[in-house]
Amino acid sequence: MAITLKTPDEIQKMRVAGRLAAEALEMIEPFVKPGVTTGELDRICHRYITEEQGAIPAPLNYHGFPKSICTSVNEVVCHGIPTDTKKLKEGDIINIDITVIKDGFHGDSSIMVHVGNPLPHLQKLVETTQECLYKAIDIVKPGITLGDIGHTIQTLAESRHYSVVREYCGHGIGRVFHEEPQVLHYGKPSTGTKLEAGMTFTIEPMINLGQRHTKLNKKDGWTVTTKDRRHSAQWEHTLAVTDTGIEVLTARSNEKYFNHKT
Repeated sequence: MAITLKTPDEIQKMRVAGRLAAEALEMIEPFVKPGVTTGELDRICHRYITEEQGAIPAPLNYHGFPKSICTSVNEVVCHGIPTDTKKLKEGDIINIDITVIKDGFHGDSSIMVHVGNPLPHLQKLVETTQECLYKAIDIVKPGITLGDIGHTIQTLAESRHYSVVREYCGHGIGRVFHEEPQVLHYGKPSTGTKLEAGMTFTIEPMINLGQRHTKLNKKDGWTVTTKDRRHSAQWEHTLAVTDTGIEVLTARSNEKYFNHKT
């Protein structure tokens, strides 16, 4: 399937969807406390997206996914299913992944949240993963390659003795939740597809405390964990390539990195 370049009108619709995803993440973050269940976080988000935003939670019933958001705790790399039995506890880390559909277009973003007081080694993992995302965003402009993005992430993560998940990656996005291109979080410079204005995709590095290998839960068909059961972290933004660089469509108002860039 070919890469779909978006028109200015389509990017404007994605801008709206991206803002809604960002606002939903900002809304839910204060609810992440010891004792809350991931099922409750899902219900709060579902109500907010459908009732307050007048939007659609994209994960719900997507290829059979049973909930409106993904909640991936500790060793869960991605696609964690919210439940009323998974109660968050002090020291946990959780990735909350929200995708909304508004006027037929998707906005996809995720954040890491510490439950209670951060544990120092997990704080370092979470911060490094976010830094991997930001460094990748910094280089995006027409003419660079997808390999440049992957190499930037891999170099930083491995320099700090973390590993990069390889089985799951970023993706093109627009009217379709997952479209071309695939955006790998590892790779070699100057390889792969060259970026051009009008491309829209996610970058969402998954960085592990231990080894990079993952395991899919065959019972639910969704939950991905690290094989060695050590912690994993992920941050995600939806981006549009412009004539001169990039626009982060899911930038949050509390995200100092973007608010203070010149």
